[in-house]
Amino acid sequence: MINNLKSDCQNCFGLCCTALPFGKSADFPINKDGGEPCIHLCSNYSCSIHETLKDKGFHGCVSYECFGAGQHVSQSIYNGMDWREGEHAREMFEVFLLVQQLHEMLWYLHQTLTLKETSSFHGKLQKIYEDTVELTVRKPKEILEIDIVFHRSKVNALLIESSKKYRNNCVNKGKKRQLKNKSNYIDTNFNGLNLQGEDFRGKLMIASNLSKCDLRRADFIGADLRDADLSGANLTDALFLTQSQINSAIGNVHTKIPNYLEKPSHWTKSSIS
Repeated sequence: MINNLKSDCQNCFGLCCTALPFGKSADFPINKDGGEPCIHLCSNYSCSIHETLKDKGFHGCVSYECFGAGQHVSQSIYNGMDWREGEHAREMFEVFLLVQQLHEMLWYLHQTLTLKETSSFHGKLQKIYEDTVELTVRKPKEILEIDIVFHRSKVNALLIESSKKYRNNCVNKGKKRQLKNKSNYIDTNFNGLNLQGEDFRGKLMIASNLSKCDLRRADFIGADLRDADLSGANLTDALFLTQSQINSAIGNVHTKIPNYLEKPSHWTKSSIS
């Protein structure tokens, strides 16, 4: 199931490039309304600047992840009928935005089900995982009626409980928390610190220096890692880490990441000094 939660742009109709709005900022060099195709979206739904997105100033595209919602909406929910056919474009875009959120929840829930620390409530996790899957296979009009905020609150409660169980294993082994509970770690120097089991949930970590840090069992759900330096860092057993977070960060061949993620091609191949 984990592979179904990874983006497959070749089987998507450029939904993220069309459905999502963005404004001119540090993340995007232009303005675009929701429902308006990006100027770089090709007729075959590929991106004409995919290999140079960061160089062109489209950092927001690099850090975005649909968790497989694009191909699911395109090929399963709409049976391969793209938004240029008929009059269902607006509906399709709205469905995509909801399914993307559901697939993100499934990505995190899938990881909780692999943890031995959550075995005492695997039944609850499995139930809400299956309930979430069921929501993603409904008909478009039924998906649009989903109370996504309510469902996310139920999922979030279990994710928080899972995180505490998983990270507390570090405390039990004698590793004490080193960081104060802050929301902003922008441009912070953590170089070489042992940050095992830390809670970076929703933290702003833009351009932070995490090089050579031990980040095993740290919770990264919702953390903003844009331009964070992960060179030589160990994220082997990091919790709730996504491909988009890795893509938006800086790393090298010495950076260790979970085996279900891929090292970005733009990461430097130079050695650490």
